[in-house]
Amino acid sequence: MLAQPSQEVLQKVSRPGEWHDYRIRAEGSRVQLWVNGIQTVDYTEPEPGLPADGIIALQIHGNAVAEVRFKDLTLEELPPSVEAVECRPRGGLPHFFAKAKQGGELRVAYLGGSITAAPGWRVQSLAWLKERFPQVSFREINAAIGGTGSNLGAFRVGQDVIAGRPDLVFVEFAVNDGGTAPEQIKATMEGIVRQIRLADPTTDICFVYTLSDWMVPDLRAGLFQRSASAMEEVADHYGIPTVHFGVEVARRLAAGTLVFKGEKPTPFDPAADPMLFSTDGVHPLVETGHKLYTEVLVRSLEHMQQAGSNDGQVDLPAALRADNWEQARLVPITAAMVDAGWQRVGPADDPLAKRFENRMPVLWRANAAGGTLRFRVRIPVEEGVPGRQVAIYDLIGPGGGTVDVRVDDRPAKQVARIDGYCTYWRIATLSLGLLPAGDHEVTVTLTAEAPKKRDILFERNRSDLEQHPEKYSPNQWYASAVLIFGEALDP
Repeated sequence: MLAQPSQEVLQKVSRPGEWHDYRIRAEGSRVQLWVNGIQTVDYTEPEPGLPADGIIALQIHGNAVAEVRFKDLTLEELPPSVEAVECRPRGGLPHFFAKAKQGGELRVAYLGGSITAAPGWRVQSLAWLKERFPQVSFREINAAIGGTGSNLGAFRVGQDVIAGRPDLVFVEFAVNDGGTAPEQIKATMEGIVRQIRLADPTTDICFVYTLSDWMVPDLRAGLFQRSASAMEEVADHYGIPTVHFGVEVARRLAAGTLVFKGEKPTPFDPAADPMLFSTDGVHPLVETGHKLYTEVLVRSLEHMQQAGSNDGQVDLPAALRADNWEQARLVPITAAMVDAGWQRVGPADDPLAKRFENRMPVLWRANAAGGTLRFRVRIPVEEGVPGRQVAIYDLIGPGGGTVDVRVDDRPAKQVARIDGYCTYWRIATLSLGLLPAGDHEVTVTLTAEAPKKRDILFERNRSDLEQHPEKYSPNQWYASAVLIFGEALDP
């Protein structure tokens, strides 16, 4: 096998004797697999020149003697990619620039993943704005969370962005949405846009697109990656300007003046030719790659400043998609939703509550087996929409336990709150799946069975467990909010 999941992942998705939902996405040299909604494989073929066409066949491996049945097969061609252009100013940022001309206080929000969370283009672009408009007092709203995409972004934009009353919002999810179906990207990005515009029609929005190594071939061929192409449809509909940082990267790669991925030497010279862009093929070095991103954004902002004028009238067009995520809501967990096995923790008594205070102002901790979270949700009836995703906004980490998840009368499933990366705690979501319209009851209980943490951790991270076993000994669960469409009902 070229790639395969861990035994822990296989145990999560396995349903002996039942039908399994199997999704395969092949895009260029990258192949991704999902079983029952859980991603099991994300593989990029490193060898160039292999045949890119062939037959599609169904088979089993491992010399097993078994009967396997298949049904409901569908084949969907991925939508065409958009031509790669560095900046499409569209309507520009008229309200923002008009306010900047007047002076006073302006708030700039950055909603995205780890590339935005880094002290790179976000910090550098805000510094440029302060220099360009000295009459303005700028306030930053940092709403970036590593490893998250536009799906979580649509749930948390109200708490993390809109509550800060921004005048300009940069949205960056092109890399983390790289494996997401284009139709879902359109729905989640439109949800973000409509929530912002409904809260304040004069808040300007700009989509920025970053890239990872597997997206480079598309850009070098003059095309946006699929995620950015999907976002362009939303941007076109709402007149939102877009900037692709990767077009300049592709140009410099072609010219031989940039190395996309390499080892960072000591000492490091940011001015070296060719420029070293990153060490991991995803996250730009602050001194070089992020600086390049900022240069692209600055010249694009200058272009946008000439592109639109503020006529005082902002009309929100009809929704592009009936299933957009405009109604996505983040509902903090309350005492009525938890039993005595839970404790509300704060910055003064829990280091994780202090660390994640800005993202999770409400945080609960279940310390012992039996601690139960219970809530009811009403999913609205929407024409053409089969159901809505529901999830729990939580933490995963080395001390994470196993939870038993029950939705209505469906069979229970057990989910570990630790994954292969978890040598540290980070924000995550516990998906409860797609729920149809109507009322539903959700019960999630911390079990006594600890996850097989050594098996779950990637091999490169197992030494951390051996060196710091105390980090992994707790069997806890931290949860902050429920992510829903519709309304939360009394438990």
